[in-house]
Amino acid sequence: MTDIPPREGQPLPADGVAALLAELDELRCCKEQLERALVSRAVIDQACGMVMALAPCTSESSWDLLVDVSQRCNIKLRDVAASLVATTGDEALPAPVRQELRQALRRLRRTNRG
Repeated sequence: MTDIPPREGQPLPADGVAALLAELDELRCCKEQLERALVSRAVIDQACGMVMALAPCTSESSWDLLVDVSQRCNIKLRDVAASLVATTGDEALPAPVRQELRQALRRLRRTNRG
């Protein structure tokens, strides 16, 4: 069977409809993933800004610091960032994140002095 598109006004064959529905489902899934990624990225950028204010450093250094905290705590980066940003609303930073963040800031300050 050839892949000749149907003429306008003619119905698609059943396998063509199924293929289009599968593609539509895949596109919706991709859209949702991209939307979540954009939200996560905004929170991570806010957390980077907070780190830059706490320990004057570049955005790259603040990103590296948050990644380091994330890896040492075994917590996703977006969750570490969300916890840090939540402190602006009087939420406490989880103890493991607080401890690792404190240590990471000390290491960063030592590196910047040296």
